[in-house]
Amino acid sequence: MPSSVKLAQPVRSMTGYAQVRASTASGELTLSLRSVNHRGLDLHFQQPGELSPFEAAMRALLKECIGRGHLEIRVSLMKDDGAQNTVCNWQALKGYVETFRRARKELRLDSEPDLNVLLGLPGVLSGAAEVKELDSAFQTELLAALGAAVSQLNECREREGRELAAGLVRELAEIERAAAEIQQLRKAALAYYQEKLREKLNELLASSIPENRLAEEAALLAERSDIEEELTRLGVHTKEMRRMIQDGGAIGKPLDFLLQEMNRETNTTLSKSSSVGEIGLKIGNLALGIKANIERIREQALNLE
Repeated sequence: MPSSVKLAQPVRSMTGYAQVRASTASGELTLSLRSVNHRGLDLHFQQPGELSPFEAAMRALLKECIGRGHLEIRVSLMKDDGAQNTVCNWQALKGYVETFRRARKELRLDSEPDLNVLLGLPGVLSGAAEVKELDSAFQTELLAALGAAVSQLNECREREGRELAAGLVRELAEIERAAAEIQQLRKAALAYYQEKLREKLNELLASSIPENRLAEEAALLAERSDIEEELTRLGVHTKEMRRMIQDGGAIGKPLDFLLQEMNRETNTTLSKSSSVGEIGLKIGNLALGIKANIERIREQALNLE
């Protein structure tokens, strides 16, 4: 961005990605955020059912920090099940050993029982995993990880936003340059307008119509021909756009409205200049260039929060 343009608040794109991994008391937490363009804030969660009780708190945090965009929130938790509480069923183990000895005696075998094999027999060993409930302490850890991910996402969105704002400023400079050229051509076109007005008045005078009708026709012709008002309003809109970009913040929607007004003034300029001969062609080409600038700004503004 040009060094002369300093944003009071960050301008953010709606496109970005962030991922955070965090160790919690309940296990390894992985949280990712992916955002793209949307006319409002559209949140989509993809997470295990056991995390559903914490969704309301997550939504509240996201709404505080993000203004607009389609946001996908993916959360996974690799739970730490803790140590196994292993229990040996001694009665079952002794029963297996006694059975082994009887079989050895009956079959006259010369062998000893293998403890590793005995411990693997059904009913000898049992154990239950220690299950940790997800409580308010986990919610605190979850929201901390989400906050870190949001900060990372907004940093990404702000970097892209600065680039987009710089592009807007460049397009705006082109509009101002073309508008200044049109203003110079307008001065040259005044003679053409005046000649047209004299021809029209001569026609009306030859028709013997009332003086008040003559005045109305003259005023109407002047209004239909001159583009001073359109250029003035276009200048006001470009100054307002510069101010908006410099102030920063969520400028996507306000820019869209302002661009509609700028497009309307440019269309009127094209219409009024269509019958002004060679000068009109020059004005028309410049106005078409302005319309192209406006469209490029509109495309960039669609990505802004």
